[in-house]
Amino acid sequence: MSVSLLLLCVSVIGAFAFVLGRVRAAALSGGRSSSMHSRLGYHGAYAAIWAVLPALALVCVWSIASPEVIDGLVVKSFPEEVKALPRAELNLSYGMVRSIAHGMRLLNGQELAEVAGGRADLQLLLAQKGVPLAIRPTGYMIDAANKYNSMREISRIVMTISAILLSLLCAVYGLRAIALRFRARNRVEQVILGALIVASSIAVLTTVGIVISMLSEAARFFGMVPAKEFFFGTVWDPRFTGAGSQTSGTFGLIPLLAGTIYIGLVAMLFAVPIGLFAAIYMAEYASARVRSIAKPMLEVLAGIPTIVYGFFALVTVGPFLRDMSAEINGLMTGSYTSFIEAQSVLTAGFVMGVMLIPYVSSLSDDIIMAVPRSLRDGSLGLGATRSETVKRVLLPAALPGIVGALLMTASRAVGETMIVVLAAGVAARMQFDPFEPMTTVTVKIVNQLTGDLEFTSPQTLVAFALGITLFCLTLCLNVYALYIVRRYREQYE
Repeated sequence: MSVSLLLLCVSVIGAFAFVLGRVRAAALSGGRSSSMHSRLGYHGAYAAIWAVLPALALVCVWSIASPEVIDGLVVKSFPEEVKALPRAELNLSYGMVRSIAHGMRLLNGQELAEVAGGRADLQLLLAQKGVPLAIRPTGYMIDAANKYNSMREISRIVMTISAILLSLLCAVYGLRAIALRFRARNRVEQVILGALIVASSIAVLTTVGIVISMLSEAARFFGMVPAKEFFFGTVWDPRFTGAGSQTSGTFGLIPLLAGTIYIGLVAMLFAVPIGLFAAIYMAEYASARVRSIAKPMLEVLAGIPTIVYGFFALVTVGPFLRDMSAEINGLMTGSYTSFIEAQSVLTAGFVMGVMLIPYVSSLSDDIIMAVPRSLRDGSLGLGATRSETVKRVLLPAALPGIVGALLMTASRAVGETMIVVLAAGVAARMQFDPFEPMTTVTVKIVNQLTGDLEFTSPQTLVAFALGITLFCLTLCLNVYALYIVRRYREQYE
């Protein structure tokens, strides 16, 4: 039985336990639910929790531990000369065994019999099933694959039986615990509280795990390349070491950081005025009908994948700016040569700004709408015009929230990748001409991790140093945004 089907069976048992718990509680109360400490639903939920949670925990632990145990037993069955191989070659052999085992599960009984009798080529059969093998399987690999499949099947059967039996036994225990003065509500609320704590802990622990994983690999990089050279270097040229070469290139962060900030700044210059004015219009001037149409249409931009924005920049915006600059140059100088590259800071910043418009407008609109209505009415009642009310009352009141929203939008721009790849290129350059290409930190992270690489050289480990740098940059922006919001937020009665 598959894990999904097993979880469905456990859920069905839990549903029956819920119903039986309610029925038992109703029978004990004699039709007077007021005599029970908790309501009938809490008693049913208590029985259902006992029926589901222990079995679910068993399935999770079994699913994590079983592959490790099976892997160890299969490797122990290898011949001694294979087990004596270096770790990398042993892992390669075990990978072959797992591929063979997966392919053999796709074969029917007749094909398996032909393979066992030596009348069929296993490598050819598996290739026909979509499981190509690099080398011809040897005898010990086939035996190990059969053992792997059998142990995997036995493990699944034992897990299924154990989980269902545990679910039934725990359901019986939960039902027997129901009594007139049993505090089922307290027990259920404790479980819900524990679930909330686990959910909140997952978010925190995930962040901690990401930081630790990046820091550990970044520390290996800084053991090979001095931190001063990385953080203050002005040349980015991470050449991969060739045969007989001792050079590992240069890893200057400054060009990448400058490109990241420059492109993000250009994007904000496009997004902030348009998004903020759109938010003011929808919050203060647009009718309810116009707002109900314009706001959803504007927010549709937020749902467009960034790769689509990249294609838009590559085939439309970039060529348009290039051709337009050629025409302008021709009219002014007579030479029809473009001074704006198709891939440039301006192209990437403009398209990224279009992508950020819904973030700015939606956040700013919500913040402006949160300003108390009494401030608007008081300003208009004192004779101020609508524009004066917006300028002198609403914007000052909403300014801390708007500044925080803009900083959060900036952190979103800093982390963008696909638009920059297609619209600004991959050249790490130190220049301030918005008509020339530049690149960002995220693009170089992708470049350094593209391909079948091992994390043993500074050329690949530098991606983690770039990642932790980008993480710190966006974290500082978000923390500062929260500080602005909390420090300058005004409380209105």
